Amino acid sequence: LWPVRTWGSLYERAAYQAGRLEKLDARDENFIMVRTKSDLERAAQLRRQNPDIVAGVMGMEGAHPLEGDIENLHKLYAAGHRLMALQHFFDNELGGSLHGAHCEGLTAFGAEAVDAAEELSMIIDVAHSCEKVVWDVLERTTRPIIISHTGIKSKCDTARNVPDEIMAEVARRGGLIGIGFWDEAVCDATPDGVAAMIKYGIEKFGADVIALGSDFDGSVTSYFDTSELAAVTDALLRAGVSEEDIRKVMGENQIRFFLEYLPE
Repeated sequence: LWPVRTWGSLYERAAYQAGRLEKLDARDENFIMVRTKSDLERAAQLRRQNPDIVAGVMGMEGAHPLEGDIENLHKLYAAGHRLMALQHFFDNELGGSLHGAHCEGLTAFGAEAVDAAEELSMIIDVAHSCEKVVWDVLERTTRPIIISHTGIKSKCDTARNVPDEIMAEVARRGGLIGIGFWDEAVCDATPDGVAAMIKYGIEKFGADVIALGSDFDGSVTSYFDTSELAAVTDALLRAGVSEEDIRKVMGENQIRFFLEYLPE
C-alpha cells in the first residue's frame, strides 16, 4: 500500500522511507532522527534521563536509488539520508558489487557520487562493494569510510569478506569495521564466535576501529537477537577482552565516529 510514485522508482522508495522516519520522529518522543552532530548529542543527553530514547541515522544499502542522477543524491540528503552504501547484492551505476557479475571499479558516475557525498559529509559505506571500488574510494576520499557489516577474511575466508589489506587501510584512516552476526561473516554466528571475530579484529586492527555490524535486517539467520547483546559482552569477557575495549566495540566507537563525521 505504498504510494503509486514508489512503484517504479527506487529513488521514490528511498525518499518515502526517509519521510516515514521523519514522521516517526514527529510522533514518538522516544525516537530522534539524527541528521547532524547536534541531533546525536541531544539524543545522548536525553538518554541519560530516559533510557528508552533511540537515535536513528537514515542510510541506503546500495546507492541504486540515485538512479544515475546526481541530483537525486542531493534530494535524498535533504530528505535526511546521512549514510550511503555504494552497492548491495548487484552491480549498479556506481560500480561493481562484491557479489556482482564483474568486479569493476568506480564508474564516472560513481566517482561523481563519492565526491558529492564527501562534500555533503555523508558517510560512505563499502560493505558490499567489490575490491576495486573500495580502492578507488580510498584513493579519492579524505574522510574515513566504514565497512558497516562484515567479517575479517584471514579468520573467516568467505566470498562475503573483503581482504585484510582493505580492512587495514580503512582502519589506518580512522574508519570503522562492523563485525557481523551471521555465519558467512564470522564462520560461527554464536555469541562466542562473534566475540572471537571481534577479539581477532581488535588484535589485528586496534580496538578503536571495531564496532558491531549485526545486519539485523530480517533476512539473516542468527543465534541471538538484539535483546540478547549481553551474550556478546559476556563472551568477550570470557575471551579475555578488557572492559575498556568492550565498551568501545559495543557502542563507544560508533558514537564517537558519528559525532565526528556527521554534518555540523
